[in-house]
Amino acid sequence: MTSPNHDAHVASTGVSASASGSGRSAAIPGITNLPTPARLTVGIVSAGRVGTALGEALERAGHVVGAVVARSAHSRRRAATRLPDSAVLDLGDVVARAELLVIAVPDSELVEVVDRIADSGTLRPRTLVVHTAGAHGVGVLARLTALGALPLAIHPAMTFVGTDDDTARLAQACFGITAADEVGEAIASALVLEMGGEPVRIAEADRTLYHAALAHGANHLIALITDAVAALDAAIGGPDGSAQAATVDGDPVRLAERILGPLVTASLQNVLDLGRDALTGPVARGDAAAVAAHLDALRALPGGGAPDSLAEAYRMMARRAAHQSDAPHPVLDVLEPR
Repeated sequence: MTSPNHDAHVASTGVSASASGSGRSAAIPGITNLPTPARLTVGIVSAGRVGTALGEALERAGHVVGAVVARSAHSRRRAATRLPDSAVLDLGDVVARAELLVIAVPDSELVEVVDRIADSGTLRPRTLVVHTAGAHGVGVLARLTALGALPLAIHPAMTFVGTDDDTARLAQACFGITAADEVGEAIASALVLEMGGEPVRIAEADRTLYHAALAHGANHLIALITDAVAALDAAIGGPDGSAQAATVDGDPVRLAERILGPLVTASLQNVLDLGRDALTGPVARGDAAAVAAHLDALRALPGGGAPDSLAEAYRMMARRAAHQSDAPHPVLDVLEPR
């Protein structure tokens, strides 16, 4: 299943001169005329959560993950379980075998890994080189581009936990893609579509803003829900710290999570559908007294008066919601910093 002629595999993707030579994105008006990439030998650097999931998705699309870098014992076990037919090799050997090289490493390690690939001397011209870092475009791959690689930035807007579910979620995800030209955009889009995702063009200059938006919406949500669970656990436990009597069946296990789950899920869907009009609760109603009471209760928790406390996080988020909803001045006054 490996492409017989490595030097010709970019041309064999089916991107015609009419699609790439006009200089206009209108040459590719929809997804139905995007090229189908040739079956490629894929190299993965490395077999972490993201790299393994992408490797599985590419194999399901008919490509072959020929080799992976897996430095830790955990990564080697992951590769053996989820990419069992892929050889575990040193970086230079993985690069040498690859027609499509996927660099899936933490953002902070990307520049170093690119330098190591460039210094390895094993990268072949016309290799498709993809990195998955959200905050970077193709500029970070400049050393490899100078060696004849075709650079692509393909970032899945998805969280990864290291299970088989990661691969299934890719089929529901958007991917932020950036390329050096329309040919690269077409190839990146086709690869994403093959994995079941939706490609979204992100300009090189806007990659950091794109990544910041995703981090704010997804990563900071973890902090928000963690705080809400902590406050709810304290409320359920009552003065004696026991949640045993809080339910009819006496089952206190993950009770805070069970209460919040349906509410948070509904709120998330509502804001995605309705935007800021989805806001409910005391800030939306302009109920300054209720907001003040919330702050008093949260400040009464251990450590509640600290600058980085749960109460302070509530105040800042509530103030942001108040500004977004044009809340009346009494609400804004309550939410002023002490």
